[in-house]
Amino acid sequence: MNTGDFFRRYVFHNIGLKITSLLLATGLWLAVSSEPPSEIAVNVGIVFRNMPDDLEISSESIPSAQIRVRGPEQVIRRLQPGDVHLEIDLTGMKPGERTFDLTANQITLPDKLQPVEIVPSQIHLVFDRRITKSVPVRPRVIGTFPAGYSIASVQSNPDNVEIVGPMKSINAVDSAITDPIDVSGLMDRTTVSRHAYVSDPLIQVTEQTPVRITITMERASAEPGHNH
Repeated sequence: MNTGDFFRRYVFHNIGLKITSLLLATGLWLAVSSEPPSEIAVNVGIVFRNMPDDLEISSESIPSAQIRVRGPEQVIRRLQPGDVHLEIDLTGMKPGERTFDLTANQITLPDKLQPVEIVPSQIHLVFDRRITKSVPVRPRVIGTFPAGYSIASVQSNPDNVEIVGPMKSINAVDSAITDPIDVSGLMDRTTVSRHAYVSDPLIQVTEQTPVRITITMERASAEPGHNH
């Protein structure tokens, strides 16, 4: 193929359409670039990268950040919270307290946008070792018993569950409780299923299967010397 054929086939073929497309693209770029900049505040969760496997954030609440973003109005209008990312690298982190500066180089934004301000400018976190522990299940039995009846036994299956979380929080827990079980009017036996949980939000029960709880009632025996 000679040079003339090359230009006729690849350069001048549909030349009008190519020129029109180029002009439209150039016009769009000029329109966007000449727009006065706009700003928007975006609330984002902070992503913690490279968290060591045996470490937990033991702060009661993990902070988020508000990022003010500036750029062309058309781009700002299309911006979604998921388009903005703020990441902190935790490589090599050890247990203890740590304050992090939040800076522009931790932020990922779409093209043509730039961060203007981050609030807060710092966050303070506490890190602790992640441990597991087996604790007994303590069912919560409520209700009004029939006259002369009392609880003979409460049995849980399983009777222990495993919990996981920051070491300091785990060491303060001696049992897991269940959702309430109302036995009002019960005079014999019942078996119900309830989830076990720990009220500390930093602790999780590793097994999500409900606990089966059997409650047996008994009639109180008459005291010696009492007549009926």
